[in-house]
Amino acid sequence: MNPKFWETYLSKLLKQKTKLWKYYLIFLSFLLILAFVISVRIGYLHVSYVEIFQILLRKMFPWFNLDTALEVRKAEEYVIWNFRFPRAFMSMLVGAALAASGCIFQAIFKNPLADPYIIGVSSGAALGAAVAIILGLSISFPGVSGIASTAFIGALVTLFIVYRLATTGGRVSVTTLLLAGVIVGIFFSAILSILMVFSGWELHVLIFWLMGGFSHIRWPYVITSTPIILTCLILTFFLARNLNLLLLSEEEAQYLGLDVFKAIKVFLVLGAFMTAIAVSCSGCIGFVGLVVPHIMRILLGPDHRILLPSSILAGASLLTLCDVMARVIFPPIELPVGVVTALIGAPFFLYLLHKRREIYIF
Repeated sequence: MNPKFWETYLSKLLKQKTKLWKYYLIFLSFLLILAFVISVRIGYLHVSYVEIFQILLRKMFPWFNLDTALEVRKAEEYVIWNFRFPRAFMSMLVGAALAASGCIFQAIFKNPLADPYIIGVSSGAALGAAVAIILGLSISFPGVSGIASTAFIGALVTLFIVYRLATTGGRVSVTTLLLAGVIVGIFFSAILSILMVFSGWELHVLIFWLMGGFSHIRWPYVITSTPIILTCLILTFFLARNLNLLLLSEEEAQYLGLDVFKAIKVFLVLGAFMTAIAVSCSGCIGFVGLVVPHIMRILLGPDHRILLPSSILAGASLLTLCDVMARVIFPPIELPVGVVTALIGAPFFLYLLHKRREIYIF
């Protein structure tokens, strides 16, 4: 069979449910803007939408002074700009990174039940955070806390170990990669449990970090993470066609000119790097990378040129709204965001399983 056959075959597979994709993307874009505005406004300190807009203009354009039209107290401006804005931005970034990573790993493993933590990155990051919290052996980068820095290093070390275990003769075995990720993740989780047993008052800090949240986020986190995550998202989007080819068998993808093992390496690094950044900043937040790509695949089909941007927008919106819910469900207590995503994601995913009975990548 010639390459034209496989191109036709792939186009038929990707043709389903894509006619309304433009409207979905427009809706998701408006939803993301709405989620961001709600996240900035909701809190103990009441601020109107007009005041939020004024603060944003004042910070972006210092020469554009609206004080004569509307006066905003310095306390309000300080809280909105230094606490709520970076928190909303980071929740959007982490949600987008986890959703994009979910798309990548589901394509690599040809399994819609794969999630960003499948290769053990979250366990490595959690172990790094535990070392920083319990043993005090943190490594600080400019503007970022020692916990986040050490968690990021732990995630990268895990990625390196799993990658080396799965590489034979310069080729990455997807099956070995999956097994190595699970085993390394279990091993690191066991070490984490030992550290928790011997921890003292630091235990509650570690547990709260493991459940995920954005209460500690400030501008340095956003400034450090944004260029890396955006670069990975852009590269993944431009390589979306290769993700489509990975849905075929190895022989079929190679017949269409794709170096499968090289593509797997590239996507593995992109997905794991985004996951490592996300986990190091927010802790372990589940279900976003699992549920969001799956829902978008049901609505829009498996074409990653559409699936990827829609998942990014939906993941960013979902996590931002979950962060809002974490703040308002039991005020003044703030729930960990990971708990909220699990409470929403688990029942919804079980509902999908019940309705569809079986889940397929196509």
